[in-house]
Amino acid sequence: MNIGQAAKASGVSAKMIRYYESIGLITAAGRTASGYRVYGQTEVQILRFIRRARDLGFSVEKIEELLALWRDRSRHSADVKHIATTQIAELQDRIAGMQAMVDTLRHLADACCGDDRPDCPILADLEQGTGVTKH
Repeated sequence: MNIGQAAKASGVSAKMIRYYESIGLITAAGRTASGYRVYGQTEVQILRFIRRARDLGFSVEKIEELLALWRDRSRHSADVKHIATTQIAELQDRIAGMQAMVDTLRHLADACCGDDRPDCPILADLEQGTGVTKH
């Protein structure tokens, strides 16, 4: 199948497929005599793996590790679990940071009268450029 068909079958855009090839995350596809990329079911399965890993927030570097473990039939599941639990902790940290931002914005919005006067604690806070919001 061509790159468009592989993109449709895997849920990964053609642009991202080319990018993943350029950084070595996936091996470069074979080419037809006229230079078109050719993909098989194995490549589509790998692309689906990558897509799912990206959906779960894994970085390209972690996806490389996961792909290596996936291909290694003598792997230890503990290695895979370690990557997953590390990802969970990182996601929880990001969620906590985003919740802190929500809390700060909620506090500022509650402090703002929202009337036709120019005074605004939201703009005053942004002007100060310092806050305790974790990000």
